[in-house]
Amino acid sequence: MSRRPFTWRERYLLKKLYPKQQLNSIFELDPGGLRYLGIKGIIIDMDNTLVPRKERYVSPRLAEWLSGLKEEGFRLCIVSNNTAEKGGELARTLEVPAFWYAVKPRRRSFRKALRTMDLSVGEVAVIGDQIFTDVLGGNRMGLYTILVSPMSEKEVFWTKMIRWSERLVLKRLKRKKMKV
Repeated sequence: MSRRPFTWRERYLLKKLYPKQQLNSIFELDPGGLRYLGIKGIIIDMDNTLVPRKERYVSPRLAEWLSGLKEEGFRLCIVSNNTAEKGGELARTLEVPAFWYAVKPRRRSFRKALRTMDLSVGEVAVIGDQIFTDVLGGNRMGLYTILVSPMSEKEVFWTKMIRWSERLVLKRLKRKKMKV
């Protein structure tokens, strides 16, 4: 049995959920490729993107990776739905500006990050591990979105349900070979 094609409304909504790039880890990111696209700044999620959920330890590999991005001239900013109490020390250690209680996918914190980095929409990428927060929020702003695999499988029940929904969306998009 053949499925019906997407309507224009469904296509519009699904485009907002589809990342421009997918990686297994932030460490696979190609700074040269981003620079080629005109990207000068990166907004990064914290939980399960920079560090595993509930961890605030900065690994030497992470510190070196972020330091390398800064040396190459990228401006960085953390935007997280988490609290300042849980992530503030991490941001101070990494010497990266951060916005907490972001309520992603709302645009407010993304706009604040753009102002802090003093960059325009076309010059910034968003890296995160969730479609319905990081990718949707970034795409709503018109930013270049990069989805990474979560660092840890340990998650709260609600997030597990969201991950299940994310897998369904990505599977359907790939099956339809949707052009975004």
